[in-house]
Amino acid sequence: MDLKSKQLELQYQGYLNTSLLWKDHAVLGLNQLELPEKSAVVFDKLIPDQLRLGKRVERFVNNLLQQHENIEILAENEQIQNDKITIGEIDSILKFDDVPIHLEIVFKFYLYDPLIGSSEIEHWIGPNRNDNLVKKLHKLKDKQLPLIRNIHTKPLLRKLKINLEDILQRVHFKALLFEPYNTKTIEFKLLNKDCLKGFYIHFSEIQQFSQSKFYIPSKTDWLQDIHPYVNWLTFESFNKILMIQINEKRAPLCWIKFPNGILKKFFVVWWD
Repeated sequence: MDLKSKQLELQYQGYLNTSLLWKDHAVLGLNQLELPEKSAVVFDKLIPDQLRLGKRVERFVNNLLQQHENIEILAENEQIQNDKITIGEIDSILKFDDVPIHLEIVFKFYLYDPLIGSSEIEHWIGPNRNDNLVKKLHKLKDKQLPLIRNIHTKPLLRKLKINLEDILQRVHFKALLFEPYNTKTIEFKLLNKDCLKGFYIHFSEIQQFSQSKFYIPSKTDWLQDIHPYVNWLTFESFNKILMIQINEKRAPLCWIKFPNGILKKFFVVWWD
């Protein structure tokens, strides 16, 4: 296996090992498509190098769906248009045990900020604070899922021979969650604690890690499970690269290897 294929497979396995953000109940009326676990699932397809993380995940999900004998994918990434103007995209339409399902696919990274909002789901924000969980949930509920009922979606449903009233709507929403460094007080009632995969810390506080080693994965490799087989950076080298991103107001996902050998994922943030 060449390096590119190996990186892609590590991304896919990292995706598979990420938990659904919630299970066994609805959040804001949104139900997850919970799939039976499949063992030894591999990804052997080609993906363009420039394909961004979100679209990459959609390919991974479709590959996973294809492993299930009782699932038939009818359409994926369907552009819904009005006079050649795209009004939205439907991620996937499938049949699960002959039941038609409109599926929207999401993969996100959220950081816990106790000062934002007053409820469990309101505290989770994007690494650069320009995104948050509540906003995404409302976008799914108010814009993405209703697209199936849009008049301009009718030709697609006719082609697939599906009646609108027969369609169930589901999301496949996975996420990696990060808590403030040295904070253990997060309460999980609606969301899945298994999604908690690391911590975040302000740039001004990273000097305390000066004896550790670091790695800064590319954005597409944010999906990977952390492992020791990378070119680790010294604190000095890491700090120089980090300063460039912080000055550009970008919060990178990083890996840290503590002196005791423990490995963790973490974000370094620029905002207070």
